[in-house]
Amino acid sequence: MVRVPTPEDEDRKRRTRERERLLKERTGHSNRIKGLLHGQGIRDVMPLKPGFLSGLDEMRTGDGRVLPPRLKDEIRREHERLVLVHTQIRALEAANAAAHRAPAKDSVEAKAVQLAQLKAIGPHIAQLLANEVFYRDFKNRRQVGSCVGLTDMPYDSGARRRQQGISKAGNRRARTTAIELAWLWLSHQPDSELSRWFRARVGNLWRYLETGLVPTGAALRPSL
Repeated sequence: MVRVPTPEDEDRKRRTRERERLLKERTGHSNRIKGLLHGQGIRDVMPLKPGFLSGLDEMRTGDGRVLPPRLKDEIRREHERLVLVHTQIRALEAANAAAHRAPAKDSVEAKAVQLAQLKAIGPHIAQLLANEVFYRDFKNRRQVGSCVGLTDMPYDSGARRRQQGISKAGNRRARTTAIELAWLWLSHQPDSELSRWFRARVGNLWRYLETGLVPTGAALRPSL
């Protein structure tokens, strides 16, 4: 069933979506600077480290030359854009943190705070899942899976029946975050019932690859 989000719900998503875009921009600017310097034989630079710009005059290429003047000008301009994006990210994160310090009861912000109380879920993941998914009400786990595109796709035609993987028809941001959270959960919540269920279900695959021990009840295809 399609549930149209309210204008307020859509506007709330801007918090995490803008941050996602700015993080990509910051990485792009940083990688561009590193790439320009790497081409001159200069490695292991940190563009956001204090004193980076003043240190350009002291840098030497792989064959001992000073950096060409036009290259330094390009790096300075790229660095200006990097610093601007970094400043915007910090301001956005500060505004998000302020909005979640004293959330109203039963609000989306309160759900994000509640999620972040669980070990393995950081504030950014909690905010993204709350803004993208849990602003809605769900009746069962299949509705949640359908929302993020993690439900199965069975194929049934005559005598042929097989699974075609997950649908990927839902919210891409939420699906990517949910997969990341699944691995974080296994790492930080190893004794939870969900982690034990996962290990019991697929935990023997690594043993099969390492030692050749076939999981109990599993069948192998005939050798060609």
